[in-house]
Amino acid sequence: MPPVAPAAPAAPAPAYADPQGALRASDADRDRIADILAEALAEGRLDAEEHAERVEAVYRAKTVGELEPIVRDLPAAGGAPSAPRADPAPAAYGPEDAEGNADQLLAVFSSTTRKGRWRVARRTNAFAIFGNIEIDLTEAIFAQPLTTINATSIFGNVEIRVPENISLRGSGTGILGNFEVTTLEGVDPQAPLVVVNGYALLGNVEARPKRGKWVVDLQTKLRKHLGH
Repeated sequence: MPPVAPAAPAAPAPAYADPQGALRASDADRDRIADILAEALAEGRLDAEEHAERVEAVYRAKTVGELEPIVRDLPAAGGAPSAPRADPAPAAYGPEDAEGNADQLLAVFSSTTRKGRWRVARRTNAFAIFGNIEIDLTEAIFAQPLTTINATSIFGNVEIRVPENISLRGSGTGILGNFEVTTLEGVDPQAPLVVVNGYALLGNVEARPKRGKWVVDLQTKLRKHLGH
């Protein structure tokens, strides 16, 4: 009997075929998960420490598969509408930018400043190379609960100042430079959250509160709550 020819090996899967959940996460994907976390914090489903841990995980995530488990135990994760809030959003929030356009700040051998009474976009990209960028949020109008600032400094400087009564977090790297974000936890669960991401290469990225500056509407609300 002639020998049986060995079966042909199965064709390898295409190199571009990703396993389920391995799709690279976009900024919009991260913002969607962060919005769910902000809603859960406002409703009391998460405490401040749990919220901080999960937000940090969101901005470390590289794939969609890493994002979904972060909100798996929250109502909005499955698409179900969350319960409406008893209180309206704080008056500090203005009309949200429906298109979600990002602000672009660039300083190349120059200086760029954004301060005063202005409406903060959902996302701001700041890039300084041999230049200086100053972002002052102390009098700004927050149009949404979560604001993300992506800061890159190469032989330059990016300085971010925020009111004392909001939440501030950051995740980044200094390479022969300085990346420093002073973590804040707003007393009011509806306080705006600012997240600063990025890196500094032979430069400086710094975000911290500006003493004596508060989001006025939140300050008034807190005083009423404390009976002052």
